[in-house]
Amino acid sequence: MDRAIKPYEQIETMLGKASGAFEKLVGNIRFYYVLDELWDEGNPTHKHYNNLRFRRGGKTLITLCLREGYFIACVVLGKDEREKFDEQRESFGEAICKEYDEAKTYHDGKWLGFDIRNESLIDDIVRLLHIKRKPNRKILPERLEKCGRLDIGLSHEEITNHIIS
Repeated sequence: MDRAIKPYEQIETMLGKASGAFEKLVGNIRFYYVLDELWDEGNPTHKHYNNLRFRRGGKTLITLCLREGYFIACVVLGKDEREKFDEQRESFGEAICKEYDEAKTYHDGKWLGFDIRNESLIDDIVRLLHIKRKPNRKILPERLEKCGRLDIGLSHEEITNHIIS
């Protein structure tokens, strides 16, 4: 069920120490991509209770599944993307390669899920996203910090206006 996106203060409280990693990842996504942000919220007893999906044109770039104290970054790599990953494999950290090797290949690709509790994997995940889809933001700010307050409730227009100003 789609609902209004929670205010960032609630997300920050839920994630605790992982909120810095969440801010960095969401900031990087908003810095490089113009995407639709979809918030899914369901039954609290369901394992996929709070999800933030970044997608464009019917294809999801990444899904962030929020939990108490951490979040899961889920990226699906299709056939072409797996070939690109294999070419660049040595540039990724051990945790990324291990998850890639252990992930089962389905008809739509390899489903990679990373438990994020700190910022150690964020740079590798951003590089995975660049393999999955080239950045499409035409106007880039000089610094990542200018990509906007990471308040989840901001609209695309508000984020873009903040970046440009």
